[in-house]
Amino acid sequence: MSNYTYKQQYGVIVICKDEDEQKAVFERLSKEGLTLKIVVV
Repeated sequence: MSNYTYKQQYGVIVICKDEDEQKAVFERLSKEGLTLKIVVV
């Protein structure tokens, strides 16, 4: 049996028109102190 404890997380996905917008949104939200992850699908 594993000792892993699941920790629930909540998030928001922002749909961007292109990589430039993704970068701008990332930088803007980073300045607000948010914890972010970049994804490409």
